[in-house]
Amino acid sequence: MDRVNTLSTVQFVELFGPIYEHSPWIAQRAHAHAPFADMDAMLAVMRHELDQAADRERMALIRAHPELAQRMGVDPTLTSASATEQASAGLDRLTPDEFTTFRALNDAYAAKFGIPFIICVRRSDKDGILNGMRTRMENTPEAEQQAALREINKIAALRLADVLARLEQEP
Repeated sequence: MDRVNTLSTVQFVELFGPIYEHSPWIAQRAHAHAPFADMDAMLAVMRHELDQAADRERMALIRAHPELAQRMGVDPTLTSASATEQASAGLDRLTPDEFTTFRALNDAYAAKFGIPFIICVRRSDKDGILNGMRTRMENTPEAEQQAALREINKIAALRLADVLARLEQEP
């Protein structure tokens, strides 16, 4: 963490801005709270900044997430982190029937909630994701927004751990 705590705001945002999908403002605001004792403290500050953000900012973050199980190359906004995460759950290798099922569930979910379905795919698999989509369709819009933010924080925690691990290996 010594190295992290010496970064300028620009360096910090460049390195940790991608932790939250297309939302470097979280890292920018979090940097003001440095120094961080450890990864958990840093993550807590980022979560706090997200919790304190305006509703429009939180909704923009939710909407910045890609739809799951898109055919690769279809979504030009798909970050490399999202593509890797979706591949880890096998979403890049769907059968035609699985793709049809995901497509139908994604469409129904988006029609009901106006946001993409978000789940921490690195902690799941195709069946778990499909089950989550079906189960969460029963949520209210408010409950689903909160579920999406919880999943986003899980994704951010894994991404932060990845960045910090890479930093430890660099000279």
